[in-house]
Amino acid sequence: MRLDEVISEYFYHCQAKGYTPKTIKNKRQELKQIALYLKEKRGIENLESITVYDLKAYVRYKHQQGLKPQSIVSMFKMIRAFFNWCVSEEYLDEDITKKVELPKVPKKVLKGFTSEDITTMINVFSYQNYMEARNKAIIAMLSDCGLRSMEIRGLKFSNVKEAYLLVNGKGNKERMVYISPELKKILIKYDRKRKEYFKDKLNDDRYFLSYKGGELSHVGLYNVIKEAGERAKIKGKRISPHSFRHFYAVQCILNGIDIYTLSKLLGHSEISTTQRYLQSLEDFKLLEKAMPSSPLMTINKKR
Repeated sequence: MRLDEVISEYFYHCQAKGYTPKTIKNKRQELKQIALYLKEKRGIENLESITVYDLKAYVRYKHQQGLKPQSIVSMFKMIRAFFNWCVSEEYLDEDITKKVELPKVPKKVLKGFTSEDITTMINVFSYQNYMEARNKAIIAMLSDCGLRSMEIRGLKFSNVKEAYLLVNGKGNKERMVYISPELKKILIKYDRKRKEYFKDKLNDDRYFLSYKGGELSHVGLYNVIKEAGERAKIKGKRISPHSFRHFYAVQCILNGIDIYTLSKLLGHSEISTTQRYLQSLEDFKLLEKAMPSSPLMTINKKR
């Protein structure tokens, strides 16, 4: 079977599965690149002609181009998903990607936000006007709910309930996220400012809007977070939506939430993804977590 024809069919499968346009775009770009490489560098145009050695050569080629180990692993995940689908459709007898060794990704210990950092970043914004109230609510929600960038930008006003959010995550999977009383207080004041600012002119159901009443862009969200970091004078730490998500995950674990529950709260499809968050816990955090769970300490309490 011609590789380009099978790839085209695969994308109809991805659309039927409900993958986001961004995910499909990334998959399309990667599969287009490997198809071009196989044709031009290896003389291969048919799916069944691809061997383990061809895939290993492609990984080496990417490495020679200067791609970092993490990027190569991420890239190969998309290729592996395609081959796995080919096996499920019986276009191939086995998934040869399992035999391809990938570079080891060095584990980085992230220096995450502290509770003091988060409190300061929330408090640098006031309720003076719509933009200030909106930015305060964004930082508070990122910290207290652990949402992805796309989730907070796409959050609908109708999905913000009294005590929880209905979040549309990756793959259009919906999940419920708890709204704490502390966050609720901020959201009530933001809702008031939102209503005053836009009056009856709103046609968009998104919860967080630009000053013109349109969609909050990725750059717009990044600028809110960047401003929070600058006003709070946060130094030596990555200021990004993901950093708030990381803070949320760490706090959940330190507060006793098990990894399976945390995985659901974060909207992860695999426990292994959640485990990577835990690997970045700093040593003093691990000690803090280990102390109350010490078997001997528990035994002594019962005496």
